Amino acid sequence: MKKRFWIAGSFGIFITLSAFAQDGNSLKYAKTITEKDLEKHLTYLASDEMEGRDTGEKGQKMAAEYLAGFYKELGLTGPVDGSYFQKFNLSSVSYPDVNLTVGKQKLVNNEDFIFIGDANMSKATKTDLVFLGLANEENLKKVDVKGKLVGLWAIGSRAQSVVPEVMNAGAAGIVIVTMEGQANFDRMANWYKSLSGRGRLGFEQPTKQEPIFLVSSEKMASLFETPVDILKEAAKNNPESIGTKKVSYLVKKQTKVVPTENVMGYLEGTDKKDEVLVISSHYDHTGIDSQGRINNGADDDGSGTVSVMEIAEAFAIATKEGNRPRRSVLFLNVTGEEKGLLGSEYYSNNPIFPLENTVNNVNIDMVGRVDYEYQNAENKDYVYVIGSEMLSSQLKVINEYNNITYTNLILDYRYDAEDDPNRFYYRSDHYNFAKHNIPVIFFFNGVHDDYHQHTDTVDKIEFPLMTKRARLIFHTAWDLANRENRTPVDGTNTRMER
Repeated sequence: MKKRFWIAGSFGIFITLSAFAQDGNSLKYAKTITEKDLEKHLTYLASDEMEGRDTGEKGQKMAAEYLAGFYKELGLTGPVDGSYFQKFNLSSVSYPDVNLTVGKQKLVNNEDFIFIGDANMSKATKTDLVFLGLANEENLKKVDVKGKLVGLWAIGSRAQSVVPEVMNAGAAGIVIVTMEGQANFDRMANWYKSLSGRGRLGFEQPTKQEPIFLVSSEKMASLFETPVDILKEAAKNNPESIGTKKVSYLVKKQTKVVPTENVMGYLEGTDKKDEVLVISSHYDHTGIDSQGRINNGADDDGSGTVSVMEIAEAFAIATKEGNRPRRSVLFLNVTGEEKGLLGSEYYSNNPIFPLENTVNNVNIDMVGRVDYEYQNAENKDYVYVIGSEMLSSQLKVINEYNNITYTNLILDYRYDAEDDPNRFYYRSDHYNFAKHNIPVIFFFNGVHDDYHQHTDTVDKIEFPLMTKRARLIFHTAWDLANRENRTPVDGTNTRMER
């Protein structure tokens, strides 16, 4: 009761509606979002026929055509010179020949190590492997890294945060540990193995001669013939006490062009049509795994994609009945999210509508399931909300207002913390809008055992709950598209770097 009063009080600062008064149109058109329609679209997009919707592959192209056909049928405009596709090229980089030998140990790629760097070499390099441990100034004074392959003990850190300093000190390359436990490393190695035949997708860029090899803590100990606990201690205090090893390595690189496309449908507004609300999801997934199993991606992010479709339909029906939104709405399904938020990065760097006119991004990524935290809860009607109060003082409150007025879900903000170890804020497409200071709100159901597995299938989707979440998102979007003033950008972006 107190919470409701507080939210209404906060809202009263900038809204003139009666407290929690329902908007008849918002209520009417939200009801067009149904379990039946969500299931129909998802059953197709997450079918085996889509082959896991891997970026640039046949299934992704089929899904794109399905989305474009749907938007055309709704009467939405193709905003790219009449097209529903924003086409662009990615570069697929693979390393068909990567060898690493330390002493007499010839290591196996994607088993003993994972190659996470970039290089292209005509012949093998022979040098020393030295142990630096922590990548700090004090250790760099103790260990000569110039021209050497350097062992880093960076547990709990990201490779990209510690590599530059060591490479800038003259290192030839790096062997790095970022996680404890062989099981954690093996899971990542298996994932890389599944990608090895397809290559890594990204935007074309010059080759960096930065051979970087990721290993487990146990493997690092084996390479230096030193127990893990001693190596861990030496990493902090006396890295020079660890003996040098002879090493040889070779990396050969191949690249090819991979065409792909974002899909979008555009609905022009009325008196505020120059202002644009973007409602997004990613429609790609991870394709077929190394064992030939299809990763259908029903929850990730088939659930978000069909939610965007149904929200688009609700807006389209409203428009046909004479209730066109005041602001324009862009329904944006991006590609390449699973490869590093590539589609949304491309859009934000090549926007169809000026970013200064983009009022908000409402992003939907995984809204069809119940996660570990709620699987045993009595009340499972929840959704995680991320990023809603960082850039605007009003966006979070607008969403809470609509939730209390219409859907009464549990809005869980635990993953919105800046120190969230899962880093979910950085792992979906809203990030590429927020970095341009566009207020964002990200809806998410959390992870479960089927996350990024071939078992993420339609039969496990909680359609009643998914419908309720999609309706909340519609209510919030309808409010943002029709209110008198756009949400102010009165906050500071404290999370710029991924």
